Amino acid sequence: MQAQMLAPAAVLIGWTLIMLVWMAATRLPALRRIGGLKNAKPGGRGQDLEGVVDDRINWKAHNYSHLVEQPTLFYAVSLIIALLGPNPTMVLVAWIYVAIRIVHSIWQATVNVVSVRFLLFMLSTLALVVLAIRALALTLFADPMVIQ
Repeated sequence: MQAQMLAPAAVLIGWTLIMLVWMAATRLPALRRIGGLKNAKPGGRGQDLEGVVDDRINWKAHNYSHLVEQPTLFYAVSLIIALLGPNPTMVLVAWIYVAIRIVHSIWQATVNVVSVRFLLFMLSTLALVVLAIRALALTLFADPMVIQ
């Protein structure tokens, strides 16, 4: 059951890398159109491109940032649950979280209607809360004699 619990986390890592490639594939050509990196200010960051390149291009970067924010909690709870008490329900909830995050990514990178994006975010957060409660229960109420 441990591998099944970790599989959704591995898939989300893969998806995050896909978003990184998608971001680079759209952002780098846009940067070339505005003079490339040679015109970038020293110490410049991706957010400095707001209003400089088309919003639709920045949407991919916004989503990539989102994928390295809240999902870090998902990775931690997935690992805790995998080590201390995976079960089919938690595996299902983890897959639900990943599926919603992938839909959220595609939505944000293409259509980006905020009301729908927010709903997807809230649904994935609800799944994360369920996983976090399980991780808390497994750690706070663990019998040290059982976990050896």
